[in-house]
Amino acid sequence: MENTRIDKFDEIVKMGKRSTNDLIDYWKEYELYASVEYWILVAFLIGPLIILFFKIDKSKIFLIGFFGYSIHIIFAYVDLFGKHAGFWNYPIPLIPHLPGLAIDSSLVPVSFMLVYQWTLNNKKNYYIYSFITAIIFAFAIKPILVELGLFRMYGNTNYVHLLIGYIFVLLVAKFITNVFLWTQKKYTTPK
Repeated sequence: MENTRIDKFDEIVKMGKRSTNDLIDYWKEYELYASVEYWILVAFLIGPLIILFFKIDKSKIFLIGFFGYSIHIIFAYVDLFGKHAGFWNYPIPLIPHLPGLAIDSSLVPVSFMLVYQWTLNNKKNYYIYSFITAIIFAFAIKPILVELGLFRMYGNTNYVHLLIGYIFVLLVAKFITNVFLWTQKKYTTPK
């Protein structure tokens, strides 16, 4: 019985490897690296990082950086779940092994980092402005990405599902950041 289970697992791993190799062949065959869409993704990766470099509040760089890292990691898990469940995917990967790299690694985290920074610096409600940002991503940016052929949804997946994903990510990232802030305050405040 044990061998059968392990054999089945090994076959699933081989299918995953074949799938990755097929994606690499697709990337090469259609010369995706030479397409306009590919270079739009390059801009989505590099542009937000350049903006962040100049706009990040240096006095709060670790706090905002930690929050952005939390957004990035949680969003990566949600995105990975969506891709593996067949809810969505990215037809033009920057790097075939990492579909969604530009959007997941730069555009989304940097956008939410700048919103978080703005709410901190202007004493505004994080939840209201981050929800507005999530709505913009779900109902404006994602439809544009769909039209450009940079994002595909499958089955019954719709923009409301994407909005729920964004809201989940921004709530969890804020919660994790708050836990670390609370812990820091508790253990560094003189008694």
